[in-house]
Amino acid sequence: MENKKEFRNWLDALELSHPLVIAGPCSAETEEQLLNIAHQLKNTKTSVLRAGIWKPRSRPGNFEGSGAPGLKWLQKAKQETGLLTTTEVANAAHVELALKHDVDILWIGARTTVSPFIVQEIAEAVRGTDKIILVKNPVNPDLALWLGAVERFYAVGISKLGVIHRGFSTYEKTRYRNNPEWQIPIDLQNKFPDLPLILDPSHIAGRRDIIFDLCQTALDLNYDGLMIETHNDPDNAWSDADQQITPASLKKGLHRLKIRKSEGDQIEFKNQLNTLRSQIDLIDDQIMDMMGKRMKVVDAIGGMKRKNNVAILQVKRWNQILDRMIQLGSENQLSEEFVLKIYKAIHQESIDHQKKVMDD
Repeated sequence: MENKKEFRNWLDALELSHPLVIAGPCSAETEEQLLNIAHQLKNTKTSVLRAGIWKPRSRPGNFEGSGAPGLKWLQKAKQETGLLTTTEVANAAHVELALKHDVDILWIGARTTVSPFIVQEIAEAVRGTDKIILVKNPVNPDLALWLGAVERFYAVGISKLGVIHRGFSTYEKTRYRNNPEWQIPIDLQNKFPDLPLILDPSHIAGRRDIIFDLCQTALDLNYDGLMIETHNDPDNAWSDADQQITPASLKKGLHRLKIRKSEGDQIEFKNQLNTLRSQIDLIDDQIMDMMGKRMKVVDAIGGMKRKNNVAILQVKRWNQILDRMIQLGSENQLSEEFVLKIYKAIHQESIDHQKKVMDD
């Protein structure tokens, strides 16, 4: 798939304000609930109403969506409010039903993106249509898998394409439900700058209080849109209650966001500079996080050495690390002098950590 400028055409054709805002409940629970939310969203910057119709859960026994009847509610909400509509489709049968109910945008969920077989089945089901397809990143952090799903739709003639960044699963405990791993969508954005990129902060956050912090980061990184789960009674939502906000909170949060606009060369330069600096800030955060994790391993090694009465400094191991890092640095266009400065500092910090463990 080449870097196609036509990808952005559908977004530009909508002539909507930046960013594109997609909002609505995690699940379409009842007709009354969905219509209530839709009418409240009409008074915000929302352009597209989202609602989960089929909701496969990680474990059975929970609410798994209203199914086909919910599509009629979505259709009615569109007729009454004028909002565009979108829902997730996970197989060809879902596609057929969504098309019958005039759903404007179909999105591919993270659990679906991981399977080329299912993605191909859905791609064949939308062949010959002019529907907009948005592809969520796969559950695991794999840029090639994400792009591969987009390419399957492009290969069957779908050019109205975009991607949704919803974070990546991890076994490690973090402040997020799904780690953002910002560098992956940044890499995608750098490779295909005309592929619309939308943030799903609800699934990344897993909780309400940091949703708009994530939204601001996304806008600073030149994302095109936001997909935010919005419910009229979030605390009593039938699925993912903790990560949904009210329409009033949505309106207030969107108003606070700083939108970067280009109005001339100087402003465009500042916007581009802010984008690059935001990328550096995110990478620096990742570096500090990894350094902290490295030192925890160092502490564990120090404990083993104390228990077995082994000296802190192991010259052979240290030389092996240096040789390996110098080689990796060279492959990443980093000078040997720079690598030596960095790793000597890391080594000194490691010695200090182990010494503290030994002294304790």
